Amino acid sequence: MYQMNKETVRLMGESVKRQPGGKRAYNSPRRAEQAAATRLAVLAAARELFVSTGYTATTVAEIADRARVSADTVYATVGRKPALLRELVETAISGSEEAVPAEQRDYVARIRAAISAREKITIYAQAITGIQQRMAPVFLALRDAASTDQECASLWAEIATRRATNMRTFAADLRTTGELRTDLSDDQVADIIWSMNAAEYWVLLVRERAWTPAQFEAWLTDAWTRLLLA
Repeated sequence: MYQMNKETVRLMGESVKRQPGGKRAYNSPRRAEQAAATRLAVLAAARELFVSTGYTATTVAEIADRARVSADTVYATVGRKPALLRELVETAISGSEEAVPAEQRDYVARIRAAISAREKITIYAQAITGIQQRMAPVFLALRDAASTDQECASLWAEIATRRATNMRTFAADLRTTGELRTDLSDDQVADIIWSMNAAEYWVLLVRERAWTPAQFEAWLTDAWTRLLLA
């Protein structure tokens, strides 16, 4: 037997944490990286299948096969199909690997820091164009799923309500510039923006009429400026 010095004991204590029940769990950065990579693979597989095949027709087994993991891993990593779809919607909106609340997104901070209504509108039109390129296909899959799945219907309603609330906040922010039309209420301004930043509107112009994202962004900026500002 040999005596361990204090430094060795300290390092072991940092790398090994005790869980309830006396079990030891090793804190492995490599394991965390592998778990994150597995989660991304599962979400990528779910996105591909939900968009191409449809939510209802896609099974968890097919998602697992596409991601090259077991079905149990899909459940453990993200969850059931409704949880997968929710995660896809949230990450598409935030543009990151994790859901980010609206008030913490970079473009929201830039909008609030902008002085003029025109600048705020320009920043938001640019942001929504980037968001729709990621989100529109997933959002349409959610819309279709909502017609047959109650959990997806609840998510659809939740996202729509959240968007409407965020647009009222945006309208109030625009109002502070003194540049909005006085014959439009904040609710009317919010509803106009809410309808035109929807995935369906993007699909009509970009997918159906073959507009480029740049054309769509320029149109939103010009339309909102003409419709909303005095």
